[in-house]
Amino acid sequence: MGVSDVKVAFISDEVAADPNGFSASAQVANNAALVLGGALADGGAVTLGSARTVSITSGGDDSGISFNVVGTDLDGASLTENITGADTGAATGSSYFKTIVSVTAVGDPAGTVIAGTTGSAADIIFGGRTRLKGYSIVSGGTSGVIQFVNGEPNGGGSALFKARTIGTDNTTVDNTIPLNGIVFEDGMYVVYTIATVDMMSFFYA
Repeated sequence: MGVSDVKVAFISDEVAADPNGFSASAQVANNAALVLGGALADGGAVTLGSARTVSITSGGDDSGISFNVVGTDLDGASLTENITGADTGAATGSSYFKTIVSVTAVGDPAGTVIAGTTGSAADIIFGGRTRLKGYSIVSGGTSGVIQFVNGEPNGGGSALFKARTIGTDNTTVDNTIPLNGIVFEDGMYVVYTIATVDMMSFFYA
């Protein structure tokens, strides 16, 4: 009797977007670091369930300065992003951070600043060459698209496959990929929106 080479990875992150999850509202000095003491921080740093993009909300006009975010990506490699500030509103980055060790103003913020997460998330299924054989996804209360990405999302990975949740909370969508599955040469990752998913199971070999 043969032995299956199929493995399963589980991903579940239902922590909602939290705009001040990293740093509470405070006046920030010229070229100074924000204090990472929000609800998602621990010991002056942040470790997230799934990687997230960063939101920085300015109480004044910070469109002429930026904020330097330093941390790591889903593979544990160093990751840095400079996010241009907003004019009395939120500025959102495009990089997915698994951990954050500092957020620093590059310039002099005009007013108070907060920093936290958006609901845009990414996670790793397997870091090497693999084949997607199937998946089981439990929908959240909102419909949305899940992208299956070949390669780390911050490194220019491209989506090879997409699935959609149906927006009915706690409803499961199952799919089996025919034949040998979809090959991910550079590792398999997913990009999704938190509110659209309760849990995901991926079958790969």
